[in-house]
Amino acid sequence: MSLLTLIFVLLFYTATATLVVGLAYKIRLYAKTPAPLRIPVTPAPITRWGVVARMFFEVTLFNSLFKANKWIWLFGWLFHAALLLVLLRHFRYFTDPVWGWIGAIQPYGKYAAFVMIFGLAGLWARRFLVDRVRYISSPSDHLMLALLIAIGLTGLGMKYVSHTDIVAVKAFFLGLMYFDWQPLPSDLFLVIHLSLVVLLMIIFPFSKLLHAPGLFFSPTRTQVDNAREKRHVVGL
Repeated sequence: MSLLTLIFVLLFYTATATLVVGLAYKIRLYAKTPAPLRIPVTPAPITRWGVVARMFFEVTLFNSLFKANKWIWLFGWLFHAALLLVLLRHFRYFTDPVWGWIGAIQPYGKYAAFVMIFGLAGLWARRFLVDRVRYISSPSDHLMLALLIAIGLTGLGMKYVSHTDIVAVKAFFLGLMYFDWQPLPSDLFLVIHLSLVVLLMIIFPFSKLLHAPGLFFSPTRTQVDNAREKRHVVGL
C-alpha cells in the first residue's frame, strides 16, 4: 500500500467519525434545548399536519426565502438542488452493482456541478455587493463558500481537464467500506478534491453549514400556532 493511500484511508475514517459523532452531538443538543415561547412565524399552520406541510415546502422549495428575496432564493435553491444531484450521482462509488436510478441520473449529474458553482458564485457575490450583508459577513462565511466552490471546480477538473481512473477510485471507496483497502490514484485534481472533501466533513458539524439539520428544530417553523387553544409548556 502506498503512503498516499494510507494517508487518505486514515483521513476518511477520521473525517467520517468526526462527521457522524459531531452531527449526533449537535442534533441531541438541538433536541434538548427548551423552546420557552410559542413563536411560530405567522401566518403559521394551526395543526401538526399543517406544520409537516410547511416544513416540506420549506425544505424542498425554500418557501420563506422565496417570499423574502427572489434573487437569494434563486441562487440558494439552484445550489442546494444541484448539490443534491451531485451527491446522489456520487453514490455510484459506493454501490456495486450501481443501483438503476443512480445510473439513470449520471448524464444529468455531471452538469449539476456547473449549476452548483453558479449558485455559490451568486451567494458569494451577494456578500460583497450588498452592504448590509457585507457588514455582517465574517471570514468563515467567505471560507465556507470558497471551500464549496473549490470542491466543485476540482471535481470538474477531474472530468474535463485531467481524467481520473474512476474504476480505481470506486475500488478505493468500496475498500474503505469493507476494510479491504485498495490503491488510490495519485492524480493532482483527485488528491486536492478529496482533501477538500475531508476538510468539509471535519468542519461541517462545527460550522454554519449545520443549518441543514438545525432547520428541523427551529421553533419559528416547527411550532403549531395554537397559543390560544393550548397552553405551551417548556420542554426540558
